Amino acid sequence: MLSVRFRSWHFIVITVVTMLALFPVPAAPVAAQEIDEEATPDPTLYDPTVCYDHQDGSPLSDECAEMIERYPVPPLLSPVPKDRFTMSRYSFWRVGPHAVAKYDAPNGNIIDYIPEGYNFVTAIDLSVDGWIQIDGGAWVQRDGAIYTTPSEFSGVLIEEGGLDYDFAWVLDMSRIHVSEYPGGPWEPKTERWLKRYELVNIFSTAVDEEGWNWYMIGPNHWVEQRFVSKVSKIERPEGVTNERWIAIDLYEQNLVAYEGDTPVFATLVSSGTKGWDTREGIFDVWAMLPADSMSGATGAPEAYALQTVPWTMYFDGGIALHGSYWHDVYGYRTSHGCVNITISDARWLYEWLEEGGKNEDGVIENAIYVYSTGEYGTTQSGI
Repeated sequence: MLSVRFRSWHFIVITVVTMLALFPVPAAPVAAQEIDEEATPDPTLYDPTVCYDHQDGSPLSDECAEMIERYPVPPLLSPVPKDRFTMSRYSFWRVGPHAVAKYDAPNGNIIDYIPEGYNFVTAIDLSVDGWIQIDGGAWVQRDGAIYTTPSEFSGVLIEEGGLDYDFAWVLDMSRIHVSEYPGGPWEPKTERWLKRYELVNIFSTAVDEEGWNWYMIGPNHWVEQRFVSKVSKIERPEGVTNERWIAIDLYEQNLVAYEGDTPVFATLVSSGTKGWDTREGIFDVWAMLPADSMSGATGAPEAYALQTVPWTMYFDGGIALHGSYWHDVYGYRTSHGCVNITISDARWLYEWLEEGGKNEDGVIENAIYVYSTGEYGTTQSGI
């Protein structure tokens, strides 16, 4: 049965995320979880199946409890290197949302306008007090412009066997406590709360009365599916014959890159919002640019203009997989159809596709498979 999903947050968090989805505001950098490889026990012995029968919050078997204690984080994963070069090379600023005049020089003549909308520019000269020279040479007034820091989140490299079992990233921003049993209340006495972008194992899965999946991520530490993004290995779809291919799950809002049938990389994404939905299907990356400018919906309330979008990989007409510097809400839908990933993740994928080589026609052979394991709107079981 098709699984169905709608991520919801509690009280004020719902309102905050709705605003972020429409007008994402860069959040303070959040460091990805560090993985201490030396402290990790033999990864080949990780076997969460010993916990699969524990689904009601009752006492755990010794075997399950020991497995959870030995493997608090997913094994065989390592962080993607940060793209410090790109993040330090460019200076990103939000301007507007009103129309912004462009000048030929500081205190000079108006030569054009950046239309009203959700707009970001790249600064190339900040030496003149009160002014920003932007990519293309024009100047804008610095008053009201907001400096933007790109997200520090990055995905993971997956070693052989690293996705034999599902793992997840925590999405919740409200730092709620875990529950002691599926469907239970958030329980402070567990002394564990959810940390944004935390990597967790899934030791067992249960379904509550409303049809939502609950995952055990620690010793009777349960979390509802809407607070995490579950990463799963899939079979290569019919029609994908390329050695290197990328699978994007619009329901879970994550991405897995494969070499043959072996997953080698995973991360969170932000795809198109309702009305700007990212299309499902099998696509080829038809153009790759280290940086490109993007704009759309000029004159409409949802108008936007973005300079220097890094590591852009077009795959469905004007829809691209690309780095983004203007938000930090990965794991939730925020875009006008493109698939947003962090700058570091975008660079890794860009270079990985290039390394795959070109065919006799000089085209990089690749495929992007966009699919959905569910549908936003109702519960996992279709209720």
